[in-house]
Amino acid sequence: MKINLKATLACITSAALLTACGAKKPARPAAPESLSDLQFMITLYPDYAPITCENFEKLVDEKFYDGLTFHRVVDDFMAQGGDPLGTGMGGSEQTIKGEFSANGVKNELSHTRGVISMARSMDMNSASSQFFICYDDSCTFLDGQYAAFGKVTEGMEVVDKFLEVERVVGGDNAISSPVTPIVMDTVVMVEDDKDGNPRALVTMREFLTDGGSENTDTESGADDSKADDSKAE
Repeated sequence: MKINLKATLACITSAALLTACGAKKPARPAAPESLSDLQFMITLYPDYAPITCENFEKLVDEKFYDGLTFHRVVDDFMAQGGDPLGTGMGGSEQTIKGEFSANGVKNELSHTRGVISMARSMDMNSASSQFFICYDDSCTFLDGQYAAFGKVTEGMEVVDKFLEVERVVGGDNAISSPVTPIVMDTVVMVEDDKDGNPRALVTMREFLTDGGSENTDTESGADDSKADDSKAE
């Protein structure tokens, strides 16, 4: 049998390029028509922060976030999660480049209500797995200093309910540490939105007991250190 060596090499090269470049995305399940009262949807915006979005999507596909908590919830500021240690000191095995202007990267996604961004330490390239969700438009003071990469586009009321969980003083010296764990049961990638942006569906475990408990102490304070962790995250 005569083998067309040139054609064979072309096929091998083409296959290698497809694998290396990740040209074909995995098939994603359809998004539910409506969300439960324990679900919210995160839409990722790779046009603003491609490295950050790719890292988040990879961790979701590895089921990294399943069973992890929102360990830090601050009134009028943000909810932070994604730490395997649950203390603000942990992360995944890999750190990524900080995609924000102070680190030489143009990123015009502003930290308004519902926007999701990466937590980090003083090291600009220390972001790993921890992220935070902004509660208020006043978080725009973080623009240029942290890598915003997505937004809660459905179910933000679920994230708001985190504020109803009783909290005590945390490592940030604010009323931020939930007494009852606020746990992500599953985080899964679902089909892209109509504009081709990737989406992640977060399903929480029940975290409110007897309707929750409002904090009487509203200490929060929004300063530039609040999205920092004491470790590289």
